[in-house]
Parts: sequence; C-alpha cells; structure tokens
Amino acid sequence: MFEGFQEAMVDVGAVRVRVRSGGAGPPVVLLHGHPRTHTTWHRVAPLLAAAGHSVVCPDLRGYGQSTKPPTTSDHAPYAKRAMAGDVLRLMRQLGYERFAVVGHDRGSYVATRLALDTPDAVTQLVVMDSVPIGEALARADATFATAWWHWFFFAQPEKPERAILTDPDAWYGGDPGRMGAENHADYRAAIHDPATVHAMLEDYRAGLGVDRAADDADRAAGRRIGCPTLVLWSTRDDMQQLYGDVVAVWRNWAEDVRGAPVESGHHMAEDAPVELTEKIVEFLATPVSGGDRFRSDAAGPG
Repeated sequence: MFEGFQEAMVDVGAVRVRVRSGGAGPPVVLLHGHPRTHTTWHRVAPLLAAAGHSVVCPDLRGYGQSTKPPTTSDHAPYAKRAMAGDVLRLMRQLGYERFAVVGHDRGSYVATRLALDTPDAVTQLVVMDSVPIGEALARADATFATAWWHWFFFAQPEKPERAILTDPDAWYGGDPGRMGAENHADYRAAIHDPATVHAMLEDYRAGLGVDRAADDADRAAGRRIGCPTLVLWSTRDDMQQLYGDVVAVWRNWAEDVRGAPVESGHHMAEDAPVELTEKIVEFLATPVSGGDRFRSDAAGPG
C-alpha cells in the first residue's frame, strides 16, 4: 500500500498529523471523510503520483493516528477552520506554498474552508459528495433529516459514542475485499479506538455550530471561492436526489465550477479509483493564475 510513499508524523502546532507523501510535480493534498483515514486514498494516490503530481495524504485532526485535542463547549477544536489550518501548516512544512486540494465527505468541508480562508494558497479545489455545510443546513427538510439523520444524532452528547462503541464493526461496516486489506485494517483500528470515535463525533458537533456559523458569515459577506472548482458526486449516493443540479448549488459558492458524476458508491476512492483519478488529473491540468503551483525546494516530511 502506497508503494514509494513516505509515512511520517508532522508537528503542525496544535496537533501532530500522520501523513503519507510521494511523487514529484505540482502538489495536491487529499483529505478523507468520515469514518476513514488517509489510507482510503491508497488506490488513487499512486495513480496521481504516476501522473506527475506530488501527493500528500494526511489523517485529519482527530482521525486515524493524528492528535485528538481536548474539546471545548463550542467544539471549536474540531472546526473545519482548525482542520484547514492544520493542512495549510502541513503543506508549508513540506515546502509547498500553493497547492491543489481534493476533499471527500467531511474532508470536502475542510477543503472548502481552506479555499475560502486562504485563497492565495489553493490553486484548484475538488469536492466530492458534498455541498457546503451551511448550504446543506439551510436547505434541510424532512427528506434531508431522514436520509442524513446521523448529523443530528452525532451532535448529541455521549449517546453516539456509547452506541457506536458497543459494536463499531456493525455500526460502520466495511469489506476488506472491497476496501483493500491494509486500508480496512487501518480504518478498523480507528473505529475501535474510543478517543478517535469521540473526536470524529466532535467533527459533527462542530459542523452544526461553529462551521455553520463560518459558512453563514461568508455567505452574508459575499465571499466566494475564486479558484477553479470541480464537483464530483457518486451515482449510487443521494446528492442528486437531495439537491438536483449539484453544480448549480456550488455556483452560489464558487466563481468557476464544473462537475461530473462518478459511477460509484459513496467511497469513490475505493470503488472507482481509475475513473476518479482520470477526472482529477484532467481537472488539475487546467491552467491557473498566480505563477507556479509548487516550490522547487520542497522539503520532505519531518
């Protein structure tokens, strides 16, 4: 798994982040969703590296083997702004001033926040199976609440941890044949760790509070994503059922948006890695303004 990549723990200030990195060329950072770790990208990352990219795959704070900071009453340590700051500092430590960001599921919210907060750093944005948190909650109705009930259950104190940790395998599922044995083992270790489960739920608790407030503030101020943005959605998930024209939703948030479906279940990186990589590579070939997308003196992880 991740042949030719390096694995390291990198101190980014408030937390230490586990990361795998490899390849050479314009940099792209891949951000996983819930309840996965960075190993969900094990089929995509080598293909991106082979296509001529420097590829960085971290565990988000709280997930996998990255640090799980103590929470607060407003859950701000698990805000997407805090996670985005981790990613920015990680990429700067690796020597990259400007880079593309790909996010899936919860990772897409981190990627979006990174593009909104630090537009000078993000050259291109790819979001997968998502609309912004503020948009989702503004549109929430009975259909959304029925399909995405877990958002509201996970926000409750203590009970979600008790329910999940009673039988994590039954709660989350996961097929090693479909996921890949090593990826499945890494994921399974995470979902059986009480500290990780609590941290992953803090991500959702922050989502309904500080993250929504950040999105709403950006919307009220008219802030939009300026870099080219690619929206991908899996054909066997519910994005089109919930939102219809998913690209049209994102046009409320970004200046330059394109999109496409991927024939896949929700975990696209595991189910359809070749098709997904082809779409990402084609998009990353889009010319961007602002000079080079990477520094030639990029350092390795430390």
